[in-house]
Amino acid sequence: MEKVPYQGQNLTRWRVGNSTFLALPEHGARLMNWNIALADGSVRDVIYWPEDADFADIAKVRGGNPILFPFNGRCFDQGEIFFWRTPDGVRRAIPMHGIARQGAFEVTRLDARGFVARFLPDEAARAAYPFDYEFTVTYAFEAVGLSCEFALTNLGREPLPWSAGHHFYFTVPWAEGTQRGDYRIRIPATKRLRQDATGALVTGSDLKLEESLGNPVLLDTLHTGLRSNEVVFGEPGRGGDVHVELGTEKIPAPDAVFVTWTLDDTSPFYCVEPWMGAPNAPGNKVGLHLVPPGQTQRFSVGVSVR
Repeated sequence: MEKVPYQGQNLTRWRVGNSTFLALPEHGARLMNWNIALADGSVRDVIYWPEDADFADIAKVRGGNPILFPFNGRCFDQGEIFFWRTPDGVRRAIPMHGIARQGAFEVTRLDARGFVARFLPDEAARAAYPFDYEFTVTYAFEAVGLSCEFALTNLGREPLPWSAGHHFYFTVPWAEGTQRGDYRIRIPATKRLRQDATGALVTGSDLKLEESLGNPVLLDTLHTGLRSNEVVFGEPGRGGDVHVELGTEKIPAPDAVFVTWTLDDTSPFYCVEPWMGAPNAPGNKVGLHLVPPGQTQRFSVGVSVR
């Protein structure tokens, strides 16, 4: 573990086995990049980070792993985007993907295998999510993988709503001479949903268990009713597949979701996103979790290359 100056930031770098991890824990608890040194001397980027990233507006940087908290995606109140209604009936503004990916964190533990960071909500975050709580992000790095755990503790007197997730930007394609359509993804879902312009969940397109990453129908699709907690993607017949695990149970909760998305046909990344529930969870109640007063709930994901 070492500190690395980069574009005016003081980053932290970990080397674990053949893997190198680069993160900015104090700013959005953002894991920026993960790469693996291969036997032939080359380096494979697993998690993508753009060279022209604007750290002053990190919420809009398409790279790394943005932390989505307290809710995933776009919230709506009575069909109007970027609002939600608290349990006491008050309407509040909330950005897309919530308040943590652009927020400040305090590092409470930093060691040779990872870090723990506690969210420090500012005035805008408190206005959007007006509760008494502690939210922490814990990363643990391995030689060919990582795990990340969210912990939300309710310090107040009323149940605390949340439905958080991850927005991993994976480097695709990763092999020279390949394109996105050469990669396959296996998603063990029994139901596909989409979010319409009012925030409601509607039936999505039929998809096979295994699809090409070049299939445009995958974009913005919510894969739910999961028969397993693991999504796998890579080049058929070659090693080095990426495995993404949602939660610690082999069969996740019925409303747990994987989201597949990328920006356009030329983007050097593809996002496979494990979420606790669907977007607009406070409005549609799908995947909305409540933390009782005085208790802590956790959400864990894992990523590995095999």
